[in-house]
Amino acid sequence: MTQSSVPVRCPVCRREHAYAPPAYPCVCGAPVIPPVTRGAAVSPVTDLTWADEWVTVLCLACGRPGQWPQPELDCGCGAVLRIPVGQPPVGPPPGTPPGRTPPVGPAHIPLPRTAPVPRPAFQPIAVRTARDVVTVAALYLRWLGYRDIGRAVARAPSGIRVTAKGVVALIEPSVRPLSARDVECVWLTAMADSTACLCFSLAGYEDAAHARAESLSVPLFVIDLTGAPQPVNSPADELMATGVR
Repeated sequence: MTQSSVPVRCPVCRREHAYAPPAYPCVCGAPVIPPVTRGAAVSPVTDLTWADEWVTVLCLACGRPGQWPQPELDCGCGAVLRIPVGQPPVGPPPGTPPGRTPPVGPAHIPLPRTAPVPRPAFQPIAVRTARDVVTVAALYLRWLGYRDIGRAVARAPSGIRVTAKGVVALIEPSVRPLSARDVECVWLTAMADSTACLCFSLAGYEDAAHARAESLSVPLFVIDLTGAPQPVNSPADELMATGVR
């Protein structure tokens, strides 16, 4: 499933672009593409807030609503353009003859309880800015199985905290490697809230941070510029393999 590109004109420099939104994987395995509204006026982003960075889109295959990154386009003049999204009605499954109603009932034979549904592969997003690092981390949390992703909050002296149901994540989108103290702080926060914790870093971790994370069983991930988080310790290997149980 793809959506053809739509013309987008920058209101700042009047330059015209062809934009096609990316596809994201629903939990059912089907691709979800934010339906960009053709002909709608785009607006330059002047105030960045985490709530504005996400948009609710229904999966046309299973009907689930999901939170996905708000479509945006970087113009050559330096403006970041927010592109409006609509929501087409959920229609009958592809291939249903006109005038026919698809039969009511299960679309497939349920799998046994002992056979877990395999997760679709994580779809990376290219990292160009610090905001992209936070977006990738939030999408990866969802892919691991965490739900109700909260707002991103900057924490002193550095790093960004993102919470979800049952977890708190520390994200370092700068070129500073995370330290043992960073790992200890997010672990203490998680213990106080009786939740799990994990870390994402663009620049990796100091040796002491690796040792402390192993002793505390804190998963560590590195996000490369392709937007693919990679586990760098054994707790992260296990979490990536099993997801949230």
